[in-house]
Amino acid sequence: MGVLSFRSCTRSGEFDQDTIGLLQAACDRETAGCELLVLDVKDVSFADSSFLNTLIRLRNSRRLALAGPLPDQLHRLLELTGALPLFEVREGGASVG
Repeated sequence: MGVLSFRSCTRSGEFDQDTIGLLQAACDRETAGCELLVLDVKDVSFADSSFLNTLIRLRNSRRLALAGPLPDQLHRLLELTGALPLFEVREGGASVG
């Protein structure tokens, strides 16, 4: 059985067109080469379509799980866009399993 390369990142605050570049750069830099990224999103206070696009881009480049609970606004964004089923949501936190 192979070894799973895992990385957990915590991000908080507001993510929109003006701030998403920082998240993209951090995820690219901090998770290079990992097979599984667990992104702790419980403290994300605002997220727009640029945040959603970044999540989809990350999901397309490696396994991605969102550690929650999902904030209400982020849950609505994912639900309204039909993107919620695309993501593994780990309500209990960022543990691997």
